[in-house]
Amino acid sequence: MSEFIFWKDKEKTKIDPKLFSEKAEDFAKEIAEDNKISKNGKSNKITQIRKFYDEVIRLDMEAKTRPQEWDNILPMLNMLTARAAYSKGRDELISDNFLTFIRSSINQVSEPKDLSVFANFFEAFMGFYKLHGPAK
Repeated sequence: MSEFIFWKDKEKTKIDPKLFSEKAEDFAKEIAEDNKISKNGKSNKITQIRKFYDEVIRLDMEAKTRPQEWDNILPMLNMLTARAAYSKGRDELISDNFLTFIRSSINQVSEPKDLSVFANFFEAFMGFYKLHGPAK
């Protein structure tokens, strides 16, 4: 998996212009391929991926509506890495590539605007994963 860099220029808050299109679709295809080659198609089922997506969206919304709570939101976001590791270790419910995605994305989040970009990228990925991923 290639690592995603969210910002073209973080200081100027310029997002990579291909992040929500080409990069999200390429990543969705990669994760879909992981599903195809996994044991009985167990890795990266849409329901498993959706759990992580829902949590990122929830935390992003919390950061937007309660910015004073950022110091409590960031640790909860970082806990998603542990949850992803658990899912990977638990009968490989997610692939190495998805675990790497969660880990590298969360490592880029240090303030609410970073979380917003991560949430938007995840949303774009989910749309493409619905197209390229497993049927259920």
